[in-house]
Amino acid sequence: MRYVFTVAAVLLLMSGMARAADPVQVFACEPEWAALAEEIGGEAVTVFAATHARQDPHYIRARPSLIAALRRADLLVCSGGGLETGWLPVLLQKAGNRAISPGTDGYLLAASVIELRDVPERVDRSQGDVHPEGNPHLHLDPHNIDQVAGELAARLQAVDSTRAGLYQDRLEDFRRRWQVAVADWETRGARLQGLPVIVHHQAWHYLIGWLGLREVAALEPRPGIPPTGAHLEGLLQTVRSQPVAVILRTPYAPPDAADWLAERTGLPVRVLPYTVGGAEGVDDLFTLFEHTLQQLESVRVTETITN
Repeated sequence: MRYVFTVAAVLLLMSGMARAADPVQVFACEPEWAALAEEIGGEAVTVFAATHARQDPHYIRARPSLIAALRRADLLVCSGGGLETGWLPVLLQKAGNRAISPGTDGYLLAASVIELRDVPERVDRSQGDVHPEGNPHLHLDPHNIDQVAGELAARLQAVDSTRAGLYQDRLEDFRRRWQVAVADWETRGARLQGLPVIVHHQAWHYLIGWLGLREVAALEPRPGIPPTGAHLEGLLQTVRSQPVAVILRTPYAPPDAADWLAERTGLPVRVLPYTVGGAEGVDDLFTLFEHTLQQLESVRVTETITN
């Protein structure tokens, strides 16, 4: 019996094989990378997010469910820069999955792609929870998202070469939509340049740098160190002596210090989503930045305290 295969038939067969292939199992340490993996991978990936927006990604318990997810993973994508130092190495050791061990195509840290900000000249315990590699909250600059997207697509192609074309097409589509969105955000963000803000933790440095905001002070006296009464009293004097427009905090940061300062100064507090899932309707990377811009745009400069 002879079989005659046309080009169309071969392409159809190959397409069927790709659809039948098992999805790539992606373990994402944070929601922003889970969302990015879904953008680039689509139905070809199954994504597990180890944390959610109301968890501080510095401090995560090594639960059995996380270990099980790591054992199944074909690709790991995390922030790096020391953000997960307290829990990821333990999980990797217990999972024992060589496919996602450091140095493999299945192990991706966003910090390896991006030049980190705030790299300290020296590190000691007196400085608080300082990351020697630099500030790891890099996802709040959309240009960094674009760079990580390119590397993520390359890693997906490496671990799943049969669908390399799909990942490339989805990367290009994502980048087209992302560039349009970023251009709009930057046009609107130009009106926010110089806006004086107080932050809770140094989680906003990339956002501040991208939009040209001005950080006046932080509620934490040192990174990771809870605010003291003396420090808050000092901030009260700071607010009374110079313009400040708003207090920014993440959904997982304790509200007490921000509320204390707001009650005594009249400053508004904005709980920015920080990551995907951090506010109602923030379901992907696009709505993360859109919601953040809207929250900052809602701050009236006339609310600034000057006396």
